[in-house]
Amino acid sequence: MSTYSRTGQQDALWKKINLRNDRQSYQDDFFRMDLPTFAEVPVREAILNAVAHRDYRLGGSIFIRQFAKRLEVVSPGGLPPGITPENIIDQQYPRNRRLAEALGRCGLIERSGQGLNLMMESAVRQGKPLPSFAGTATHEVRLTLEGGVRNPAFVRFMERLGEETLRSFSTLDYLALERLEQGRLLTPKIQERLPALAEVGAVEMMGRGKTAKYMLAAALYATLGNKGTYTRKRGLDHGTNKALLLQHLKDQGEAGAPLSEFRQVLPSLPMKAVQKLLDELRNEGLIGVLGQRRWARWYLADTSVFKPTGDKKVKAAL
Repeated sequence: MSTYSRTGQQDALWKKINLRNDRQSYQDDFFRMDLPTFAEVPVREAILNAVAHRDYRLGGSIFIRQFAKRLEVVSPGGLPPGITPENIIDQQYPRNRRLAEALGRCGLIERSGQGLNLMMESAVRQGKPLPSFAGTATHEVRLTLEGGVRNPAFVRFMERLGEETLRSFSTLDYLALERLEQGRLLTPKIQERLPALAEVGAVEMMGRGKTAKYMLAAALYATLGNKGTYTRKRGLDHGTNKALLLQHLKDQGEAGAPLSEFRQVLPSLPMKAVQKLLDELRNEGLIGVLGQRRWARWYLADTSVFKPTGDKKVKAAL
């Protein structure tokens, strides 16, 4: 947690917010979680960001609006040139550089330019939605901190990773876990963090190379009490894909099917991945292949094509 120089204004503002700060309690077996709706660190960071980066050429004040489960910080002036809600984590453009440096030297900002990172990391650890810039326009920045916990089991999962492991995480690591938990699309930069997360046991890898897929580790689903969900997520794609290939061959009967048709059955998979599934089915004795390369044709093992079981060549094809 950040260490701040506590000014009277900061403390007075936080105390006022904290007077209406409910606590959310959750039970996980014998473990009880008691989380504040608004955590102190992200609230202070949101206010400091507004002070440091607002447009002082415009009149008006910074407004803090507190609701039961959300806090809005609205400051004059839009986002700096070139900064958008999508790239704000990666791009640094302090509008008032000297003011930001002064706040840093005073101990009010622990990591210059990374206040939003702290807000995001705190939100993920507490199972809350990420800070939002919805409603931001050219004349104002609107930052919303959501206070409701979406998934208490995910909070427990994060705690089980251990404080030492969590301290080693970057903001992208936290975002990767949040997106996996929410089933959201992973950006290329976030995908690059997945192998490292697998090494510390936070995620699990299915497959290898370019076709590898990732999911949250089994510990989360044990916490949720949904071990069956874990089994389904881990095995559904692989098992279903093999079943689809078998069904296609069943529909084709004795005509069989070339490799190109299987690409139509599983268009999202690369050719090597489809070939690997076919090889697995052949090793299991369920299908066979006759011919080579572009002339190769696949059949179910019990079709008449392979009926002359005394023929060694046909047996070898299986």
